[in-house]
Amino acid sequence: MSFRTLRNVAAISISCFTFVAPTHAQFDPLTVQIQPLAQTSLVLDIAKAGDKLVAVGERGHVLIKQQQWQQINSPVMAQLTKVFFLDDMQGWAVGHDATIIHTKDGGLTWAIQFESAEIEKPLLDILFFDDNNGIAVGAYGLFYRTTDGGENWSAEFHEELLFEEDIGYLADLKAEDEALYLSERAALLPHFNRVIKLADNRLLMVGELGLVATSSDNGHSFTAQAFDYEGSMFNAIETKDSIYLMGLRGHVFQNDKQLSQWQEVDMPVKSSINNAYINENGSLYLVGNAGVVIELDLNQKAQIIARRQGENIVAIESDNQGEIWFAGSKGLFQLK
Repeated sequence: MSFRTLRNVAAISISCFTFVAPTHAQFDPLTVQIQPLAQTSLVLDIAKAGDKLVAVGERGHVLIKQQQWQQINSPVMAQLTKVFFLDDMQGWAVGHDATIIHTKDGGLTWAIQFESAEIEKPLLDILFFDDNNGIAVGAYGLFYRTTDGGENWSAEFHEELLFEEDIGYLADLKAEDEALYLSERAALLPHFNRVIKLADNRLLMVGELGLVATSSDNGHSFTAQAFDYEGSMFNAIETKDSIYLMGLRGHVFQNDKQLSQWQEVDMPVKSSINNAYINENGSLYLVGNAGVVIELDLNQKAQIIARRQGENIVAIESDNQGEIWFAGSKGLFQLK
């Protein structure tokens, strides 16, 4: 069955949560006041920026933790899905309406680099290789590249990640109807949920319908990897000896650094696993829906260490004091 057919018979989840922001005509982001409950509203990611933590979430919320969490003015109200820092100062966040915002001062102030309400697709991850070169990826194969630090972004279409039958379908369509070809092309690729840089400088990208792909040229081309699971993978993490993927319905997979063979890890839950964190001892912590926090030890034995009923956890990070912070549907918190 082609990906095009699957899209017609099933509801496809773009991200863990959905927030429909007002249209651009309904607000001026620069006049939006700081919201007193932003810390307890939906937060989708946390990243380190030197000695600070920076978190992003719904309605364009940006929060910074130095001594305590504080909301920062944001130039957008689109839901922000991911934040990335290249160093202590340079950072980017992405979100709905193909939004990309940038900070030069460690998250204290932000400016819009790119957005398009007409695209109606979210960006779900962003990765910079140096001050100038970076990529942003998202739903339905959304893929942008910059070579000038984000001043300009150009779209790329990665046909090599299409299903074989869809390559033929698009080729026939292009010969018959260019406008319909472009319209169909924009919906055939799977969602690109996460892209990370491995220690050997390859990129690893995971996504919808069991997408696992690698790149040796900073994402100019990808090679799809054999992966015996057709569900969505939401995240990936590299440890000292292994690479882990995590995703839908509690599915977690482990492989060696050469990606020779994926092995499924026995998990104590069927909830989707959204993110992971490695502590200084090498233990892996996984967080997911139904409020689960799971420790995976060096012997790959998984146990639930916390469960927060009625909420979903999508991000985990430590601050400069070594304290662990979590983020999700009920905002930012620590385990007590």
